[in-house]
Amino acid sequence: MTRPAALLFDLDGTLVDSAPDLAGAANDLLAARQRPPCDYPLLRPHAGSGARGMIGAAFGLAPGDAGYDALRDEFLQVYATRLLRHTQLFDEVSAVFEALQAAGVPIGIVTNKALHLAAPLVDGLGLRPPARVLIGGDSTPHTKPHPAPLWAGCQALGVEAAQCVYVGDDPRDMRAARAAGMAGWAAAWGYLGVAEPVSAWGAQAVLDSPSEVLKRLGLA
Repeated sequence: MTRPAALLFDLDGTLVDSAPDLAGAANDLLAARQRPPCDYPLLRPHAGSGARGMIGAAFGLAPGDAGYDALRDEFLQVYATRLLRHTQLFDEVSAVFEALQAAGVPIGIVTNKALHLAAPLVDGLGLRPPARVLIGGDSTPHTKPHPAPLWAGCQALGVEAAQCVYVGDDPRDMRAARAAGMAGWAAAWGYLGVAEPVSAWGAQAVLDSPSEVLKRLGLA
């Protein structure tokens, strides 16, 4: 596939480096409890998992544990107050989006981040436009790795899943792409999680920088 009908992108860890504000929210919660901060290098790899990742790394709690739900809700409230404090686009993302738009390649963003957080982040960083579609974690009954969000993105763009590519920095992104019947390209510049290496994700391509998207499409 040299020129897909559309490109769908994950948000955190793929288009935007939101780890500083996610980690900051976790440390704000620690400070409120008179606990020492967690070192940023320990928090950053978990940023792709959002609140779940930050709470797990900073507090050692997982969904289902006592106190997790209340802490997650508090985390999201704090994070919303600092959404764009230190978050920024990864290098080359703006240029890549401009080139895709100029070439007439439709762009969508599909994230597990709730829309009330994703929308101001996307708009504040100037990603919409050129992105035509934003699917959040609460836009469909399921989140990635379920294929429903990717199918919703394709439907909104008016293209078939088999003609699309999904770019993401987490194993769940590649599983979602496979389940949706589309190609998956791994964003190796992202957070990547802490489990299996990117080479084991089953991606059709592993990209070292955003500009490689254009190279694979013959646009650079």
